[in-house]
Amino acid sequence: MQILKNRHVTGWLQAAPLTLILLGFLVLPIITIVIVSFWRATEFSIIPAFSFENYEFLFGSAVTWKVFMATFRYAFITWVFTLSIGFTVAYYLAFHIRSQPVQIALFLLCTIPFWTSNIIRMISWIPFLGRNGIANQTLISWGVVDQPVEWLLYSDFSVILAFVHLYTLFMVVPIFNTMMRIDRSLIEAAYDNGASGWQTLVHVILPLCKPGIMIGTIFVVTLVMGDFITVRFMSGSQRANVGRLISNDISLLQYPSAAATAVVLLCTVLITIAILLRFVDIRKEL
Repeated sequence: MQILKNRHVTGWLQAAPLTLILLGFLVLPIITIVIVSFWRATEFSIIPAFSFENYEFLFGSAVTWKVFMATFRYAFITWVFTLSIGFTVAYYLAFHIRSQPVQIALFLLCTIPFWTSNIIRMISWIPFLGRNGIANQTLISWGVVDQPVEWLLYSDFSVILAFVHLYTLFMVVPIFNTMMRIDRSLIEAAYDNGASGWQTLVHVILPLCKPGIMIGTIFVVTLVMGDFITVRFMSGSQRANVGRLISNDISLLQYPSAAATAVVLLCTVLITIAILLRFVDIRKEL
């Protein structure tokens, strides 16, 4: 009995450092943001008085709903493209490359762009997509268009393109990791029973990849919904998402309003993740 008690105390002592870190750097800041979200603010001061004013303005504004819908639209479209590209790349690396050194080399090749700053990789699209950029010059030289295409830059297209470029690897890695764990005898059994390549993909590989797909989805959706720098630069400040709302409030020193928007965004992301986790148990993958 004493031995079990000592083990119990030892376990708590071992978990204490990590618990303190989580409390200090995760739980406490979130509690602070929630508290500040109920404060009031004027143009010159912040009033620490309990009020629903920020939430009433937030949910009563048509602009807020429009921005949230734009955020969900960015997240959904980016998810569709990153999943399509990520699954294809992971499938090719896992099932079409037989040599493990070549697999590793190609996988590292996919990660090379991520060795640089996100902002640098994002801004690099601007001279490519600009009115006199490489894309427009190529289209004109090929005779596809007679004049530069305006919507390539500072539009929803450029925002989505940058998102896909920045976050596709977050879909490739978990899907590739899941595919490498699939027992190859299951695929051979499917072929032996007369399944076509498409049937094997849909009924064997895809169901077994659900944990990886779900992990990648959580990464991509949460990153896109919280990103505001990409929307700002790639849209030329002509588009907005929830992150930009928070950034604008902070720049105007409206911290309670920014905190309220952050709380709503956090709840939205947590609800989205909870819904996704209902479809698959990712603990097996972790």
